[in-house]
Amino acid sequence: MSAHRGPSEWRFAWRGLDASGAAKRGTVIALDATAVRVALKRERITVLSIERKSNAGAPKASHADVTRFTRQLASLLRAGLPLANALDLLALSPGPHGMPRIAAALARDIASGLRFADSLAQHPARFNALYCQLVAVGEASGALAAILARLADDRERAAAQRAKVRAALTYPVAVLLLAFVITAALLVWVVPTFKQIFDGFGAALPAPTQFVLMLSAGAARWSVPAVVTTATGALAVQAGLRRSEAARIAFGGAMLKLPLCGALLTTLCAARWSRALGTLLAAGTPLADAFDSLAHASGNAFFDRASAGISERLRHGERLAAAMRAAGCFPVDVVQPVAVAEESGALDAMLLDVASLADRQVDEKIALVSSLCEPLVIVVLGALVGGLVVAMYLPIIQLGNVV
Repeated sequence: MSAHRGPSEWRFAWRGLDASGAAKRGTVIALDATAVRVALKRERITVLSIERKSNAGAPKASHADVTRFTRQLASLLRAGLPLANALDLLALSPGPHGMPRIAAALARDIASGLRFADSLAQHPARFNALYCQLVAVGEASGALAAILARLADDRERAAAQRAKVRAALTYPVAVLLLAFVITAALLVWVVPTFKQIFDGFGAALPAPTQFVLMLSAGAARWSVPAVVTTATGALAVQAGLRRSEAARIAFGGAMLKLPLCGALLTTLCAARWSRALGTLLAAGTPLADAFDSLAHASGNAFFDRASAGISERLRHGERLAAAMRAAGCFPVDVVQPVAVAEESGALDAMLLDVASLADRQVDEKIALVSSLCEPLVIVVLGALVGGLVVAMYLPIIQLGNVV
C-alpha cells in the first residue's frame, strides 16, 4: 500500500464582487490562492483580496455522505465518464465540506498516477479495508462501476438495518429510563410528604410502606452521588472502549449475550460478515486473501476477533465451516450451508444467500423484540408506579377500616 499523502489544505478568507457588482466575502478551503481564484472565477466572482487563515484539517464525512458519494460515482462511471472527470464533477457538487474535499483529493491523486484503491486508503476513517479491496478488484477487472454500485447497495442495506435496530430498542429504553426518573422523583419529593402524615398516625406501618420509605430515604441521600458515579463510570467505560482492544472485545461478547437483543445482534453480525466475505469471493478475491479485508466487517469486536481466528485456522489447512464452528459465535443455520457450499464449490453464492436469509431473520427478530418490549414496558411501568401508589395509600386505607 502506498504511503502517499496529499498536500495540506488551507482555509482562505476572500473579498470580491459578484456579476452585478455587489460586494461579497466568505471562506474557501483549497490548496493555495490560485485554486481559490479558479473556484471563485467559476462562480463569476471578481476577487479583490485573498488571505490564508489556518490549516483546514482533515475532511470529515458521515456514513451517509460516503454512501451517497459511492452511488453517485457508480452512476457517473456507468454513464461513461472517466474516473478522474467523475471525481472532479463530484468535487464541485454542493454539500458539506467533507465529501467534496475528499473527492477533490482523490481526483488529484488519480491525476498524479495513484491507483484509485490506494488513494481511497489515504482516508481510512471513510473507506475501510473491505471498501478499498473491492475497489482494487474492480479496477483490476474493469468492473469498477458494478463494484461501486454493489458497495452502495450493501451500505444502504446496512444503514437501513441499523435504523430498524435503533428504532426497535430506542422506544422501550427511553420509556423505561423515563419511568425510573419519575419513580426517583416521587421517592425524593413526594414520598417524604406522606412520611410526615404517617408519623402522625402513631401506628405501625405495613411492610410495603416501610420498604418504600426506606427507598425514599436512600434516594434522598444517595441520588446525587449515584448520578455522579454513573456518569463517571459511563465516561470511563467509553474511554476504555476507545483505548483498549481487549475491552472492545469483551464488550462485544457481552452484547451478543444480552437477553432478547443478543440473538438479534448475533444474526445481524453474521449477516454482515457473510455478505462481506461473499462479495469479496464473488469479485474474485481468493479465500485466504479475503480475510485481510474483514477486520471490521461485522461491526462487533468479538466477531472481528473470531474472524481473525478463522483466518489463522484456514492458513493451517482447516475448512471454513469447521473454523466458523470453532469460533463459537456463528449461528448453526449459517455454518451448515457454508459446509455444503464448500463441497459444491459455490461458496460465494451460498454466503450471499445466507446473508440474505440472515437479513430476513433480522427483520423478523426486530419485529419480535418490538412486540415483546411493549408488554414488558407496561409491566415495568405498572409495577413501579402502581407499587408506589399502593404502598403509600395502604396505611390510609387500613386506618379508614379501623375507624
